[in-house]
Amino acid sequence: MKKHFISLKDYSPQEIRALCELTSQIKKAPQKYKGALSGKCVGLLFQEPSLRTKTAFYVGVVQLGGEAVYYNPQEIKLGEREKISDVAKTISLYLDAVVLRTFSHKTVLEFAKFSSIPVVNGLTELFHPSQVLADVVTIIESKKDPKKIKVVFIGDGNNVCNSLIYAISLLGGNLVVATPKKYAPQASIVSQAHSFRRKSGASIELTTDACAAAQEADVLYTDVWTSMGREKEESLRKKVFKNYQINDKILELAKKNCIVMHCLPAHRGQEITDSVIDGKNSVVFEQAENRLHAAKAILVKLLKK
Repeated sequence: MKKHFISLKDYSPQEIRALCELTSQIKKAPQKYKGALSGKCVGLLFQEPSLRTKTAFYVGVVQLGGEAVYYNPQEIKLGEREKISDVAKTISLYLDAVVLRTFSHKTVLEFAKFSSIPVVNGLTELFHPSQVLADVVTIIESKKDPKKIKVVFIGDGNNVCNSLIYAISLLGGNLVVATPKKYAPQASIVSQAHSFRRKSGASIELTTDACAAAQEADVLYTDVWTSMGREKEESLRKKVFKNYQINDKILELAKKNCIVMHCLPAHRGQEITDSVIDGKNSVVFEQAENRLHAAKAILVKLLKK
């Protein structure tokens, strides 16, 4: 296991599968891991609002027998009140691990450079690896072998999409990403994913046609059109993304047993309709639950020797 959990691209397919298996084991038998973090203290240093990530890691630490400390955005002010390197060095003296949720991925990388304790990426503008670990577990629960299915992501080529690209390209399977032309995932991320897929046999395809992408999909996945930090673009994005909504029409193009995923929070009526997110194909809240188990698995792997 690596020292930090910053991006799925840092992990081998075997390591990702092991994390998925541990997540499932913890979900099935939580009492078995009740004291796994006994005597450990984990800090949650968040620069952005959070419901699932904060709760999953905070409750996860407590249920594993450890203690958690939460720092709100006004307490630390990374890089403003104090240098990132100084905060990392100081926190390393008090804590056993830190979960960092920041606006900039560079902040996480710099923090990890000066930290002597494990750093977990709780979300940056570039990646959301703990979310996608839970997503992969959710897909496996429903579809068993991720190599034999077609996953379709419709919407913005954002941090969740980027992490999903890495996960599928490493594990195998077929991923189609449908975005408006100027909102595709970063070319460098797609290029690196192609180097992974040559070993795994995965297929990664980019398109601007959401309807064509949804044909015979086993998984339909979406996220908000306007991510945190891009609120000024909201009115423009509503126009650009209007044809990238997961609705009943799109769902009909997929397989009958297709599952629908959303990492939440959902802007109902924009990227997804009520009828779909609350419908029989939705596993959105199973996803949300799996965030807790995935958070526990990450911490156990990083801290339990």
